[in-house]
Amino acid sequence: MALLEVEDLRVSFPGPGSAPVRAVNGVSLALEPGRTLAILGESGSGKSVTAQAVMGILDTPPAQVSGSVRLRGRELLTLPPKRRDKVSGEEIGMVFQDAMAALNPVYTVGEQLSELLRVRRGLSRSDARRRAVELVDRVRIPAAKDRVRDYPHQFSGGMRQRIMIALAIALEPAVLIADEPTTALDVTVQAQVMELIAEIQRDSGMALLLITHDLGVVAEVADDVAVMYAGRIVERATVEQIFAGPAHPYAEGLLASMPRVDRRDEELYAIPGAPPNPARLPAGCPFHLRCPRADDTCRATLPPLSPLPHGRASACHHREELLHVSHR
Repeated sequence: MALLEVEDLRVSFPGPGSAPVRAVNGVSLALEPGRTLAILGESGSGKSVTAQAVMGILDTPPAQVSGSVRLRGRELLTLPPKRRDKVSGEEIGMVFQDAMAALNPVYTVGEQLSELLRVRRGLSRSDARRRAVELVDRVRIPAAKDRVRDYPHQFSGGMRQRIMIALAIALEPAVLIADEPTTALDVTVQAQVMELIAEIQRDSGMALLLITHDLGVVAEVADDVAVMYAGRIVERATVEQIFAGPAHPYAEGLLASMPRVDRRDEELYAIPGAPPNPARLPAGCPFHLRCPRADDTCRATLPPLSPLPHGRASACHHREELLHVSHR
């Protein structure tokens, strides 16, 4: 049974003139308890807007959100704002990519954690303080009892991200959304942060929706992958399937652009061109301007996300041919 179900999610913003900017175009996905779904794609593909729409933190207006977001079968998009805020705050947690911007610089981390626990759980000041220390210790920050008195600027980037994780898990959510949680961190700290998230997930059984462009992180922690391009999911597969052989040229290009130790003498591949402007999407498949397989059908007709064997799906007119080639 899916814990979180998203169906035909669409998000648009006012654009120049009368044309709206369609940031998310009909995204559907499902997330099961204890599993990790990675949403993968370049900057501007709609990953973060999808996460924000699921979390319910987009201002509407100016954003226009439609479709369905269900948590344990309960529709969230039609809930009154106060009830939606309660669900988003308590049952869905979120780790933002810029911890320094997300944390309040004028309050200590202990005060921020304690306030959350007092308001949402009704704890006394002493109990909230004690729980804040436990959470800081849980995310492996040494001397937690002393560090809760520190302000965000007194922590390193990796430690601030751990504080963000502590805030996100404080209310024991069923779903954790991690939006580029290792951005701007060095490789060693990235590994530590992802290991921490994976450990918390194993202990709690929560589902993880991971927003990333890092294929290495996807390979390490994800169970399932949804590849996004121009606001749409263009391929959906398990992590083993996607790395064994992609069924969409965009996913193929992303994998080819990943450095490999067994190909040191080869020039690193780069997908030609740039993602399209969401306010002026081309006709047909939005990837056809950058795709080496594009033909007249691709330039004229938008391919639907269609099923393939073994539960995967691809939005490509040549999906079966590509899948056959990649598995030869």
